[in-house]
Amino acid sequence: MSEPVILETVEAMRAWSRDTMRAGRSIGFVPTMGALHTGHTSLMERARKENNAVVVSIYVNPTQFGLGEDFDKYPRTLDADRKLCGAAGVDCIFAPKNLYEKDAMTFVEVGALQDHLCGISRPGHFRGVATVVTKLFNIVAPDRAYFGMKDAQQLLVIQTMVRDLNMSVEVVPCEIVREADGLAMSSRNRYLSERERKLALTIPRALDACRAAIKSGERDAMKVVGDMANLLAENDAVEIDYCAIVDAHTLEDVKNLKGDVLAAIAVKIGKTRLIDNAGFERL
Repeated sequence: MSEPVILETVEAMRAWSRDTMRAGRSIGFVPTMGALHTGHTSLMERARKENNAVVVSIYVNPTQFGLGEDFDKYPRTLDADRKLCGAAGVDCIFAPKNLYEKDAMTFVEVGALQDHLCGISRPGHFRGVATVVTKLFNIVAPDRAYFGMKDAQQLLVIQTMVRDLNMSVEVVPCEIVREADGLAMSSRNRYLSERERKLALTIPRALDACRAAIKSGERDAMKVVGDMANLLAENDAVEIDYCAIVDAHTLEDVKNLKGDVLAAIAVKIGKTRLIDNAGFERL
């Protein structure tokens, strides 16, 4: 498998996409911030199966990081990422140096969906996500774009944005990829010490407890949330950002477990923020 070409300018990426489309080839797109892992590989492989050409973007987007977050130390591993992309059959990597004009004043907002879960502790985060994804869609012009379901709120924001703005791209949700012990794969997992990595397993354990409670017939959402939070709080080193069960379409808290719901968790372990979720349909 040949290594993918790396393009660093908007003009070069647009020209590549135009040539690909003129040749009658469909484009599958996987937007990333780099530091790629097996979870990203699963997105690339699906894109490879469903399209004639695959583009992966690698861009650490400054507008989705808040004050005090890890923008400066976010891992940048382009050489390793290029090899992983090549093994997955990626044709092109779009790795721009910058996507914003110094005097940029246009941003994309997606209403109330931004105001729940991660949006509470990370104000402005989803404005940054929606804006950069809009820019990437405009530049790459993909037929399909692939997003992991671990970032469930991000996925819903992007799906809603595409619908509301009549964008001509199909958003394809992809299942969460987990380590053998159940921890959801994340570029931030590499920040964890050995002790912190073990503590992080309380996240999938809490989601497993939620799953078991629902399977047993429990329908009191607050009780299930309380039990999940108690599991997470067993060690003081796990700082809970949120532990919630919400409507899967509006992200509003629910009292009774019925319809489509999402159990969502965000915690901070040491200096590392981790998220995970589990969806339950038609309860």
